[in-house]
Formats: sequence, structure tokens, C-alpha cells
Amino acid sequence: MNFLSLESVSKTFGDRTILNRVTFGIDQGQKVALVGVNGSGKSTLLKIISGLETQDQGEVVFRNDIVVRSLLQNPEFRDGQTVMDAVFDTDDEALALIRNYQQLLIEIENGLANSDRLQSIIDRIDALNAWDRESQIKQILSKLGITDFEKKVNHLSGGQQKRVSLAQVLIQKPDLLILDEPTNHLDIDTIEWLEGYLSQQNMSLILVTHDRYFLERVTNEIMELDHGEIHRYKGDYGHFLEKKAERHDAASQEISKAKNLYRKELEWIRRMPKARGTKAKYRVDSFEDTKDKAFSARSVKELDLQAKSSRQGKKVLEIDALTHSYGAEQLVKNFSYIFKRKDRVGIVGPNGVGKTTFVKLITNELTPLSGEIEKGHTTKFGYYKQTELSFKEEQTVIDFAKEIAEVITLGNGKTITVSQFLNKFQFPPEVQYKPIGKLSGGEKRRLQLLEVLIQSPNFLILDEPTNDLDLITLNTLENYLEEFDGCLMLVSHDRYFMDKLVDHLFLFEGDGIISDFPGNYTDFRNRKSVEVSSPKEPVKKEQLKEPKEKKKLSFKEKQEFEQLESEIAQLETKKAELVDRLNQGSDDHEALSNWSREIESIAESLDEKEMRWLELSELAN
Repeated sequence: MNFLSLESVSKTFGDRTILNRVTFGIDQGQKVALVGVNGSGKSTLLKIISGLETQDQGEVVFRNDIVVRSLLQNPEFRDGQTVMDAVFDTDDEALALIRNYQQLLIEIENGLANSDRLQSIIDRIDALNAWDRESQIKQILSKLGITDFEKKVNHLSGGQQKRVSLAQVLIQKPDLLILDEPTNHLDIDTIEWLEGYLSQQNMSLILVTHDRYFLERVTNEIMELDHGEIHRYKGDYGHFLEKKAERHDAASQEISKAKNLYRKELEWIRRMPKARGTKAKYRVDSFEDTKDKAFSARSVKELDLQAKSSRQGKKVLEIDALTHSYGAEQLVKNFSYIFKRKDRVGIVGPNGVGKTTFVKLITNELTPLSGEIEKGHTTKFGYYKQTELSFKEEQTVIDFAKEIAEVITLGNGKTITVSQFLNKFQFPPEVQYKPIGKLSGGEKRRLQLLEVLIQSPNFLILDEPTNDLDLITLNTLENYLEEFDGCLMLVSHDRYFMDKLVDHLFLFEGDGIISDFPGNYTDFRNRKSVEVSSPKEPVKKEQLKEPKEKKKLSFKEKQEFEQLESEIAQLETKKAELVDRLNQGSDDHEALSNWSREIESIAESLDEKEMRWLELSELAN
């Protein structure tokens, strides 16, 4: 069943064609990742599909009876909206009832309303069979860390606003969901939950993401937007790279053949000027087609990072008993560490536990409450920040770069001009003289990265460097960082990026506690899984490196499996009894409120136990 069809959609900006007669369809249950280099038009295409931008020509057609929702990179909210207003901003009756129900409970608890209206709302929710819907909403909101429903949305951070907007589209259970970089500003635990949620839902999905683990686990097809055209690939990201290389090889061979034919035809055209008459028109037309094909080669120039790092001495950076807090909130507590040359550390922890504060402390942007930070004489920081630089929108790209350096020394010792260096950063001459305000978000991020590397640092600190960068740029950045001769500190929610580049982790556990874990992120998750399943068993080194897939249930798991079946049955019975009580009604409004809360609690408990039962049942089969 087809949910969405695009037919010959085109879009140009000035003399640049962004979309060139794009045609494709999305079927029910199809989950598609849209990839392409920064500036290729991915966000423009999503905006056209979402109705936020108009195409120059072509049609976008949705199936009439489906619900379509989209979450683009900069969500917008109405002035004065609370979190609850924003999350439940929909004409869905069930969601409106649940919103009124939640709002009334808050007002009753605060003494702002009595419970007279509660029974009628409960009756209507029951009539729509929406109690399970409420528990699903509770789960989504709790997993996204949304608890303060009365807070004004415009008082939230950009990351918190993204979570509210994400909750808004998820709880409406759309048939087709459009997402642009949904993992930006989410911590790893939330990303992994969202990954599991989207992969299990029977919805169609179009998403743009730089997160390769997320892409592989959520989507089943990749669409590449390349020079305004769509190329589709079934399978995972590795298969896409393989088939893309084959396509480029085949195109190169066709162009090579066309060039040889063009040379021969050109000789004929020059030798026989009178042959341009009617009789030879077919050959002249064929010549023009051959010419177009011969000169259709597109430069697939990848980011070329060869900036030289400064020499680094024996003493790099020493931290002793570092402590810092904001009021009663402890962010770093008595932390000590001595950095070594070529140290490669990843920083992991939920949002708000002090990761960015820690980076600001060691780069001397903040003064610690106590402790010492001693930097080596030759240590030179390069700090790529999560927040964008304050660019002068009217300034050209080359003028911005020249303010930093006129000449750049590469890793091989050679020097090049700043214009040549910009070209290696995928800023060709025609872009170098463009105002920065005209660049895409990803291009501005790439310019920000250039600003860091052009100064030849030997201690790189990258705070969420993968946000807004395309996958091709990320691959090249990874290759550069693997060969980087200095220290690397990486704050990232991109698990693939982290796995490839770091040797150990600083785990921010909350209350200022920072522990040092030997291994990358997957090693850490594997150890965590082992500890959860058998907390009393020591973790062996081999288990961290190559976790073996379990073939059958252990004795303890068999007992847990049987116990879960019994507990689930008891909870179902209890839930049914409470629903019957609500259906029968009562004059005791406090009892009604207590019963409804107990139903919510039971529903959440059932969700957890049923998920664990499913995991064990797979091992039991």
C-alpha cells in the first residue's frame, strides 16, 4: 500500500538545481534513510514533503486516510505554550482527553479544582479504550525525560525543546513519520530507546541521520540524494557503500566510452561542415548527446584533512583533585588524571551531568572550585564546540579563513594557500566567495571544523562533532582522527564514531562521580549487559572483547522466565479488576483517582515484564 508518492519534483535556488525531477514512493511499513553530502538538498526535500516549502514543479501526493507527522531540525512552538500544551497539541480526541485528565489531576493535587469532572473524563477514556494509550504516552514522555508539564517551552534549552517536539510526534502514532536528525541533542540511552521504539513500530519512516548504528537498526532501505537525483539501495549501510562504489565505477566507464566516441565524432563534425544539413541531422543530434555524456563527469571530491599538529612534549595535561559544582549540584568531585601523549578518551553520560562543564574547566573557560589543572608548555588545545560559532553572516568564507591564517602547513610538511586549504575542505572557489549566511547548516559546521584544525592543535577536544555533518565528511574525519598524532578527547552520542576512535572512557555517573573505563562504548555496553544478567559473576576480559551469543537459557533465567509468566498473569488480573471498578463508577473521587493511578503503574510494570519475557522467550526457543 503506497503512503507517499513524489512525481518529477524539482527545486532550484538561483542557478543551482537542488532537486532534479525527483520521483519515488514510500509504502506502508517502509523505513527509509535519506543520505547525501551537506548542501545536497536533504532538508529541502523533507521540507517539501512536510509542506513547509514549495517545489518549483512536480507533485507530492499522500494517501488520503493516513496521519503524517514531521520533526525537522528547528521545531517551532507557540508563544507561552507549556510543555503539556505542546506535547498534546493535536485534534486527536483520545489525546485531548488524556491531556484534560492529566491537567485535572494536577489541578486537584494543587487544590485548584475539585474532582466533579473527573468521572466523566474517565468514562469517555474508557469508552475509547484509551487507557493503554495513556500508559504508552507515559512511557514515551518518561524515556525522553519530560516530567515538568507546566514549564514554558521557551524556557527550555534547544535539546529539551527537541525532546518535547519528538514526544509530540511520537504520541500521535503517525502512519508516516518524517525525521531530520532525530538523535541530535539526545543522550545515548535515549537514542537507544528511540532506536528500539522506531524499529518495532508498524509505521512508515523517512529520516535523515548521521548515526550509522541508528541508521542500520531502524531503516531497511537507503536513498541517496546526489546532484539532485535519487538513487535507492536495499539493505544496510555497508551494502549501500558497496553498491554506490559500483555505480560510480559503471558511470566512469560509460563516461570514458563517451569521451572516446566524442573525439571521433568531433573529427567528423570538423571535417564535414556541410554535413549539418537535413540528411545528417540525426548524427549531429547524436553528437550533442555524446558530448553531454562525455562532460557529465561529476567530481566526487571528499574532504581532505591534512592539517599538521603542533609538536607535543612529555607533559600534556595533569588534573589533580578537580572539584566543581553549581549551587547544590555537584558536577565534578575530586577527579584526578594524567593525560599521556596520544591519549584517546571518550566522554559518556546522560545530558546534564557535567560533560561540557568538565571540558570548559580543562580548557580554562571556567575556574574550578578546587583542585589543580596543569597544562604542558607545548600543549595546544583545539576545541570544537557543540554550539555554532558566531559567524558574520555577510562575511565570505575565504575572508573568514584568512583572518585565521594566510598559509597552512600540511602533515607532509608542505605549505599551501588558505584558498587551496578551503578547496580540500569541500569549499570550491565558487563557494569561497559566498557569504557565510548562504551556507547550509552542515557547511557552517564544516567551516567551524576548519577553524579548529587550521591552527594545528595537538590536543583536540570535539564536543558533538557529528551533529549536522554528512556521512562522507564523517568517514574522512574519522580517518584523519585515527592518524592524528596528538591527544583526542571526544564528547559524542554517536556510538559508531566513539567505537572507532577511543581507547577508554570517562563515565559521568552523576553527583560528580567520574570513572575511567578501559575500552570503547560497545565494550562498556557489553559489560553492562553482562552485569545486569548475572551481577554476581565476575566479568571476564574475553567477554568484553568478543561477547558470545547465548544459545539457551541458564538455570536462573529459566526460573525468571517461569516467574514472569505468573507475575504477568497476576498483573493482568489486577488491572482488569481496577478497570471494572472504574467502569462501575463511585462517588468517592479520591478512590477513582487512586484507581486510575494504579492502572497506570500496573501498565508500566506490564510493559517492562513483557519486554523481558520476550527476550527470554527468544532464548528459550
